[in-house]
Amino acid sequence: MLTLLDQLDKGTLWSSPGGIHPPEVKFLSNTTPISQLPLAQEYLIPVPQVGENCTLAVKVGDKVLKGAPLTQGTSIWHLPVHAPTSGTVVAIEPRASNHASALPVNTCVIAADGEDRWFELTPGSIELSNHEMIAKIHGAGIAGMGGAAFPSHIKLNPVSEIELVIINGVECEPYISADDRLMREYSQDILAGIGIIHRLLAPKRIVIAIEDNKPEAIKAMQQAVSQSTLPAGSTRVTAIPTKYPSGGEKQLIQIITGREVPSGSIPAKLGIVVHNVGTAFAIHQAVTQGKPLIERVVTVTGQNVGKPGNYWLPIGTPVEHVLKHTEFNAEADQKVIIGGPMMGHALPTIQVPILKGTNCILVPSSQEIGTTPEEKACIRCGECANACPALLLPQQLFWHAKAEEYDKAASYNLKDCIECGCCSYVCPSDIPLVEYYRIAKSALKQAADEKHQAERAKLRFEARIQRLEEEKLAREAKAKEAAARRQATMTSTDKNAVAEAMARIAAKKAAAAETTADNAPVEVVAADASSTEAPKGKAAVAAAIARAKAKKAAASAQGADDAESSQQAVSSEQTASSEQNEPTEQTESLSQKDKVAAAIARAKAKKAALKADSDTNGDTDIATDNTDKPATETTTNAEVDDKKAKVAAAVARAKAKKAAAQQAESSEVTEVQSKLAAEAKPESESSSVPSVPLSPEDEKKAKVAAAVARAKAKKAAAQQAESSEVTEVLPELAADAKPESTNESDNESDSATKPSASLSPEDEKKAKVAAAVARAKAKKAAAQQAESSDVAEVQPELVADAKPELTNEPDSESDSQSGDKSSSVAEPSAPLSPEDEKKAKVAAAVARAKAKKAAREANAISDANE
Repeated sequence: MLTLLDQLDKGTLWSSPGGIHPPEVKFLSNTTPISQLPLAQEYLIPVPQVGENCTLAVKVGDKVLKGAPLTQGTSIWHLPVHAPTSGTVVAIEPRASNHASALPVNTCVIAADGEDRWFELTPGSIELSNHEMIAKIHGAGIAGMGGAAFPSHIKLNPVSEIELVIINGVECEPYISADDRLMREYSQDILAGIGIIHRLLAPKRIVIAIEDNKPEAIKAMQQAVSQSTLPAGSTRVTAIPTKYPSGGEKQLIQIITGREVPSGSIPAKLGIVVHNVGTAFAIHQAVTQGKPLIERVVTVTGQNVGKPGNYWLPIGTPVEHVLKHTEFNAEADQKVIIGGPMMGHALPTIQVPILKGTNCILVPSSQEIGTTPEEKACIRCGECANACPALLLPQQLFWHAKAEEYDKAASYNLKDCIECGCCSYVCPSDIPLVEYYRIAKSALKQAADEKHQAERAKLRFEARIQRLEEEKLAREAKAKEAAARRQATMTSTDKNAVAEAMARIAAKKAAAAETTADNAPVEVVAADASSTEAPKGKAAVAAAIARAKAKKAAASAQGADDAESSQQAVSSEQTASSEQNEPTEQTESLSQKDKVAAAIARAKAKKAALKADSDTNGDTDIATDNTDKPATETTTNAEVDDKKAKVAAAVARAKAKKAAAQQAESSEVTEVQSKLAAEAKPESESSSVPSVPLSPEDEKKAKVAAAVARAKAKKAAAQQAESSEVTEVLPELAADAKPESTNESDNESDSATKPSASLSPEDEKKAKVAAAVARAKAKKAAAQQAESSDVAEVQPELVADAKPELTNEPDSESDSQSGDKSSSVAEPSAPLSPEDEKKAKVAAAVARAKAKKAAREANAISDANE
């Protein structure tokens, strides 16, 4: 099996997909040799033309020589721009670009002086090192001359090993003949440039590819190869069939080697590099003569040009100047196309310069290229897909590009489109497909640039945040070091002074917080503390703060308990004051000392109420109250103990009367229960309907209800007597408490908060009255509990007596319960059954009990109001 090199030596060719055969019109320009045009008055040099990251090396007013660099940069992608002639820089301003959009670009305008004097050149030789050669090529600003204008020095310094170099002399555009005339006239120079490429890349084979429609160029190049010093058998000229676009880089590789460059890849990854014949000629001039790329061969053709042909045009020459000196005859709606008719673009204005990638200026007549036909709807014929040399789907690309769905168009490998124009050429609907693809590519490029800028901005922001954080940490470290140095230089006296100052500041802050947030007792403490001399030293300040916090906690704990007891004390105080004809309202606000005394009194009343609740009988209560008093208060407050003894005796008498009443009530209930069975039958006979006797069960229930009602009435009477006795005790307590001014038994606990405060006679009276009222309420609660226990004892006996009689009437109980409500609405005119009569009696008894209870509650409310 033959290797690729063997097949190349035999001249084996492969076919490429797609492609078209447009009519050739090269004869208009390839019959005359390359000539020169007169110098223009001014030259327009866009900066930068290729690459980026450049700076201008000249300014307005500077005089420049031919070949002098106008820009400088450090990026590998930067290609310098040189002065095309000698003259003066008259302007650096935006001018229209050589593009279909004519967008303005920064342009250096040089006014030619007509002398055309060269900048001092540095000729080289073949003896230079590879690095020096690449530096010269880079400094000369050489880019791909086939139209792509890719920096040549990057191609000449690949990362991977190169096995094959293809010199592209195909020039497949139907009007362009610049490379054809260059190969005919400068074949030896081209071979010298190929020799430099061979020196730099050291490929195994070099193939010079030329279309078979250029026989003169093929003959000239074969003769130059035979005369060159290249290794024998390493270089050959291969003629390929004429088909557009065979001159495309990927298409030419496929024709010569049969390999297809993957999507998104470059030929160098396959070990292949492609250079144009014009690029090889410029490399020879740059290395051997030191000339920068300041001019190139441009084909000027078309039926509206009087002198078509190929011309050496300096970079930056205005198109207007070229057309003027080639006898341009403009028509109405004349088109001026840069490039060929297939891949070129029409210029909006002819005030644009010649660039490094400009290879043709086409000025066609209306018979050659008519007006742009109207776009029609796609008929889905598929001709565009058959003609596409990149094996794409132009129809889908068109739909997505027209709908501005550029992401979907990119998914169909839009970037692999070489914009050859084959699809537009064969489209029967006259759809400018390539224009849609160019717009889509521009939109995707803009989006990618914006994303790249956003990422760079993000990186700058993150770097700024990191820098600020580092500066902050550095400042903090510097401050800590300074503090450490100060600390090291401080004496013991200075340290004590600082500590005392910080303690005073903390004490002032705590005092201010307590002043604004504490209640009245705590305010008094703060006032007393402020009146004393502030202690010196850190320990004294800390002790004062601890005492203040303890007092504040004690006051807040008493706050909740004082609320209820203070309300009761105030009501008792109003009652006692009304009986003794004392004023009920104070005309002046109490002093701070009086407020403290009032709080102490409320706390005492609360404590007395809690002790009264824990008593179980009168004697035990008296003993407990006496034993709970501290011995110190008993010896100092003898008069107070006499008064308390009198109060305790009165309370004991009230409890005795209540116990007697409860005993009488219970005995009466027992008698009623014993009489119920005997009186049940006579009462049933004396009912409202004598003809229907009551059942024994119904009569028994009615009597029980009546007995319970009478028991409740007696209990209410006993409670009323008890409340009247308490009412009699209250004036005595008030009279006894008035002349006394000593403190009560709880003064010792309160004195921890305010040892200097003493109770006034009025406050002592209020405290004693509140204690008496609390004990009375406790006894009332005990009486109510005893009543509920009595009723609970009566109910089980009733149920036990009624159980034997319920065997024949299981629904009697539920009927009696429901009868409580229904009997009250019975009509008197209708005769009642025994059951209804029983329900009526029970309802009457319940009503009487409710009435007595309501009367008791009303009396209790009136007594409390008094």
